[in-house]
Amino acid sequence: MVIQELKPSKHVEGRWLAVLEDGSILRIGEGEVVDFALYAGRELSDEEAERLQEAARRGEWKRKAIELLMRKPQSRKELGRKLLEWEASQEEAEAICDRLEELGYLNEAEYAGRIVRHYAAKGFGERKLRDELYRRGVPRELWDEALGQIEDNSEAINAFLEKKLKGSRDPKEIKRASDALARRGYGWEEISAALERYREERSWDE
Repeated sequence: MVIQELKPSKHVEGRWLAVLEDGSILRIGEGEVVDFALYAGRELSDEEAERLQEAARRGEWKRKAIELLMRKPQSRKELGRKLLEWEASQEEAEAICDRLEELGYLNEAEYAGRIVRHYAAKGFGERKLRDELYRRGVPRELWDEALGQIEDNSEAINAFLEKKLKGSRDPKEIKRASDALARRGYGWEEISAALERYREERSWDE
């Protein structure tokens, strides 16, 4: 198979377009141009053409993975699933994830911390944070370090109770607020302490 034309892409920096004699176009990176010694008029054996097409597919998956990580950080598990959706094999997906970890694009420890800070800032408790780390496929060995970034959440719980209760003493309202905090991932000890602070600030008993 002969490369009829080889030209840089006008839309994606670092990408080259190899126009083959059958009219098909391979979108390849600069690395493939060098590795395969490509130029217009170059004749590829069937084996070379197949290897070049495989390299082009891997390069495209890698490029898409980097673009995704730049837009929206992912766990390795999430990125692996996405690569499989793009029709990469399991082995190819693992190799790409390995390479992106080496390059620093894929950083699960940083991603775990980002998740924890994001949901803690929204007023969610540790159980919810753990659920979110699990849902996103973050390895468990990274959880404790990420959760250690949480500052004292008493102010967040106090603010939640103030907003929900507005000074109310109604036991039903207090029960609803307590249940809402539990759904947000707070433990009973945290909720109980917050309710005690709420009562003390108003100097009234149940």
